[in-house]
Amino acid sequence: MTSASRSKSAFQIMGQFWSVAFLVVALISLEIWTQIQYGRTFVFSAYNIQAILVLASIPLIIAIGQTFVIVSGGIDLSTGYVLGLSSVAAAQVLNLASPHMDALPALLVAGAAAVLVGAMAGRVNGFIVATLGVPPFIGTLGVFGIARGMAYLLAGGGSTVAVRNPILEAMGNGSIFGVRAPIFFAAIVLIVAYYALRHLRFGQYVYAIGANRSAAERVGINVKRQIASIYTLSGACAGIAALGCCARYSAGAPQAGEPMLLDSIAMVVIGGASLFGGSGTIIGTLIGALTIATVQYGLVVVNVEPFWQFITVGLIIIAAVLIDQAKGKFL
Repeated sequence: MTSASRSKSAFQIMGQFWSVAFLVVALISLEIWTQIQYGRTFVFSAYNIQAILVLASIPLIIAIGQTFVIVSGGIDLSTGYVLGLSSVAAAQVLNLASPHMDALPALLVAGAAAVLVGAMAGRVNGFIVATLGVPPFIGTLGVFGIARGMAYLLAGGGSTVAVRNPILEAMGNGSIFGVRAPIFFAAIVLIVAYYALRHLRFGQYVYAIGANRSAAERVGINVKRQIASIYTLSGACAGIAALGCCARYSAGAPQAGEPMLLDSIAMVVIGGASLFGGSGTIIGTLIGALTIATVQYGLVVVNVEPFWQFITVGLIIIAAVLIDQAKGKFL
């Protein structure tokens, strides 16, 4: 085997497995640290594993929508405040409906409101990007600002809108068959998205548009309509995540999704998706979500200041992009 062939094989392996390797190294490091410091296990603790999965669950739902966008060659910078706007809308609708409905119907109406508001914001993104031809970075950044202002206005200028609904509280803090409810609901979204991206024609169109938009148009794909649908899906995922935030914290908050924007992009990129479009998987995004959640939870366990989380996630994103560029250069 020539040196060029060996280099190519090495980068293929790195491109496919580096995120899994990074997750394994993080878990081993935390296991060693907790064994030495506290004399107990980290990896084989059910409490720690469930805590990581719960921490990953809501950002993962946003990242799933972001996966479709990034694979198509775009990016959605509005998801954080679209989540915030959707959570406030859900909280306000729930508070209006609760005096007149039982807990379950009121929750269903509020959930529909969250998803609808998120999908509408995503549709606006799709119109700006697909129809008006505005670059995704600029278009979605504009919607970010609009959603941010609308969320605070809808909240009445306050930071949170408190809600009370026993079913919603159980969704955020209860368990289903021994599994924490947020994990269960995130798994449902994950399975549906995996099937859609891998097996449906819609998913194939997403890959085709990201790989070569001009070629996709030439084979008859309505690219503008598909891009609008992709951004609508991203917004709907933010709406679903917003309901999860309401469930977990018993409140809707305009700023609820602000820290999740960076995390959602990081999860997709760490999972192997290219920021240039055409590649990425839902399973990869799951691995990225587990990696970010493990790092964030692990830094808390080792008593590191939480501000280091932002630095760490930023460094991981840079590493992921460098690896992506290296794959493009050497493969």
